[in-house]
This record gives sequence, C-alpha cells and structure tokens, in this order.
Amino acid sequence: MGSPGLHQARQKMLDAGVDEVAVDTFAHYYRLLEHGETGMIPESSIEPLDMESLADVEVDDDAAAEAIRTTAVIKLNGGLGTSMGMDRAKSLLCVRRGLSFLDVIARQVLHLRQEYDAPLPLIFMNSFRTSADTMAALARYGGLPVEGLPLEFWQNKEPKLLKKDLSPAAYPKKPDLEWCPPGHGDLYTALRGTGLLERLIEQGYERVFVSNSDNLGAVPSPRIAGWFAGRGIPFAIEAVQRTPSDRKGGHFARRKSDGHIVLRETAQTLKEDQAALADLDRHRFSSTNNVWFDLVAMRRELDRRGGILGLPLIRNVKHLDPADPRTPEVIQIETAIGAAIEVFEDAQTIEVGRDRFIPVKTTNDLLVLRSDVYDLGQDFGLDQAADVPFVELDPEFYKLVGDFDQRFPEGAPSLRKASSLKVDGDFTFGRGVQVVGDVELESNAAQRIPADTVLDG
Repeated sequence: MGSPGLHQARQKMLDAGVDEVAVDTFAHYYRLLEHGETGMIPESSIEPLDMESLADVEVDDDAAAEAIRTTAVIKLNGGLGTSMGMDRAKSLLCVRRGLSFLDVIARQVLHLRQEYDAPLPLIFMNSFRTSADTMAALARYGGLPVEGLPLEFWQNKEPKLLKKDLSPAAYPKKPDLEWCPPGHGDLYTALRGTGLLERLIEQGYERVFVSNSDNLGAVPSPRIAGWFAGRGIPFAIEAVQRTPSDRKGGHFARRKSDGHIVLRETAQTLKEDQAALADLDRHRFSSTNNVWFDLVAMRRELDRRGGILGLPLIRNVKHLDPADPRTPEVIQIETAIGAAIEVFEDAQTIEVGRDRFIPVKTTNDLLVLRSDVYDLGQDFGLDQAADVPFVELDPEFYKLVGDFDQRFPEGAPSLRKASSLKVDGDFTFGRGVQVVGDVELESNAAQRIPADTVLDG
C-alpha cells in the first residue's frame, strides 16, 4: 500500500466516492512525488521545434465535412475564476451582448451542426464546483444534448498534501478546500473512469476536439478535423507563435533522447533555464490547449499502460487556503492535458493563427474581449477587427470582476484604434470612450472619464 500518507489519501478518496481509476492514477503520482520527482525538463534535454502551418495545408472540403461529422467536442470547464474574485464557473461571465462564454460556445456548436448536418456532441468536463451552475445555464438550450451521451462528466478530485509530510491536509472550517482538481490532464483518466471514452467509440465517433471554455477562438474546425483525419494522426495540438506576453509561459520542444514532442510548462523549468524559456527566437511556439486525439488510439494507449498515461508530474505548491497565507503550504499534484503529446509516437503540432487562441485569464483579457477589437459573427465566432492592444489595468482596482464591472458601467471603451492602454489608479469609464494609440492614465484620486471622450496617446 505504500507510505502512511498515501494510505490515508487513498482512503480519503475512496470514502469520497472518487473513481478507482483516478485513485490509482493519484497513487502513481504520489509515489513519484515521494521519491523526489519534480517533473523538471532541463534545457539540455530538449531542442527547438518547428512545424507546418495550417495556412499552408490543403484540405478537401468534402473530407473536412466528413471529419467533423465523426468528431465530438469537449470543453474544459472546471475553473472558478478565483483569481478574478469569482466563486462560480468562470464560463458564466458575460462576454458580449448579454451572452456568457457558455452561451457563445453552445451557439457556435448549434450553428456548426446545422451547417454540416453533423451531430457534433458538446460535452463539458466540469468540476464538483462548476457542475450545478453550468448545467443550470445550459438548460435553456433544449436541443444541445445528443442522444445517448451526457452533456457533462466530472473532473476527478484529489486531496491536497501537506508539504511537510505529504499527508492529506485537513481543514474542518472549509472542508472543500481540502480538495483540489488534478489539472486538466485528468481528462484522460475521467474519460476512461466514467466509461465515456467507450461510449463515444461505440456510437461511431472517431476523434475528440478539446479546448478551454474561456477560449472562444477555439471553435471546432472542420478543416483541422480533415487534416487530422487525413494524416491518420493519433494526437495533435494547435500551436501559436509566442509573443512577448508569452515569455513566462510554456512552449513546445523536441526531446533529444527519443525525438518525441514535449510541452514544457513554466513549473517544469529549472531556475537556470528561465532565460532559455523566455527566448522567443529559440522556443517559438506555445500551446493553445486546443487538443485533438483519436479515440481508438487513446483507448489502446490507456489499455497498454494499465489506465495511466504517465504524463509528467507538475508539483504545484500553494497555501491550503489560497486566500490565507497563514495556512500551511500544500502540494497539489497536477498534470497538463497537452503533455500527452509525448506519449504518442506520431503526435504532431500545427501552427494556427492567434484568432484560435483568445483566452481570458485576467480582467485585462476580459476588457479586450468585451471591446470592439472583436466582432461576434452570425456563426457566433469571434472575428478580429483590429490588432489586439496591450492592456494593463491597475490590479488594486480592476483585478476582481466586481470591481472591474463597476468601473466600466456603460461597457468597454473602443480599443479598435488602440495600441496599448495602461491604467494606474481608479478610473471609471463613461459610455463611448475611445482609446487611440498608446494611452497611459495615472491618478492618486478616483477619476471619471466622461462619455464620448477620445483618449489619444
């Protein structure tokens, strides 16, 4: 059974009704952690990766249409948006015209079903914290569920481990905080454990497209589905060229030892390799988290590995209560969905445009999404109408969604002619404000920008 800490953690998971596949997977990573595994990927072990671009790929229209008809869609929807002050599913945030992320996603899929006469199942991987709110919001779309398939399945949960001895943390005051999700790499474990992987195969689906629910650029693409199917690829990830804002983020590389593609996250980078991580000329591509995989190939690999893909460990150190630094430090065992690329011999990456990667991680991103930089098309896709400006809002006044909304009561300013917007201080924006060029606002006292003001750098 292993150490006392692992025994306690396993029992806690079983008592909470966690699936045995997930318990065994957790135990695998616990043992790695116990033996000092850090999941680090040294710069000396990898080399830069180049790849073909979707813009240069030819895909027959009929092949694309046929491929999308045998594709299922999964949205990763386990996040609460706690970094933005939310206590419910982040995908419930309003983004455009009174529509939430969930509304736009549902309408994107419904439009594609009609256009391609495709079943295109839409399934959400929710967490125990996002399920109820998400399902309530989707209830208005009566035609969304596909017969024989659920609209959701749950991401697993695991105990947070005390850093001092790797025993499961206890927090009677807020028992929910004793648990954490295992990262979105848990998708594969959850698909197998719930039986959904097998059901999709039985109903004739050949591949799955997975993306984050906060990325409205990740529309299921018939063209990419056709490329994926035509090449006979088992696993692929859409990649984008890295920009200065991606310097601290993960990137793709090729492992020298076996030639496999790897995805190196920031948490897997040694301190002495941080400069190489930030080198945009050396490591040019980052992940969109838009993932495609062949269902039969995934089942075969899971069977071969006893249900555990063996993705690289991510050791995430936090406080037991993230909002209270006085609580003990804990380790959260995580894996990344994109890390599965190194498992498959013939896995590929493909470069796509930034229009397929519009994540909302902060209120800076949310302001751009709500602005006129993007138009919401008839197909509910986001059409980029201008270059995306750099936005940096004072975190003291704009970091939390509630505070952010109070300061844009009449909606986002026009950013279509903006290059950058930096706000240092407490500014409230009136209706119809326009930002032109590079604009910096600074004040020690609360200010209001009158309606129809043109802020010109």
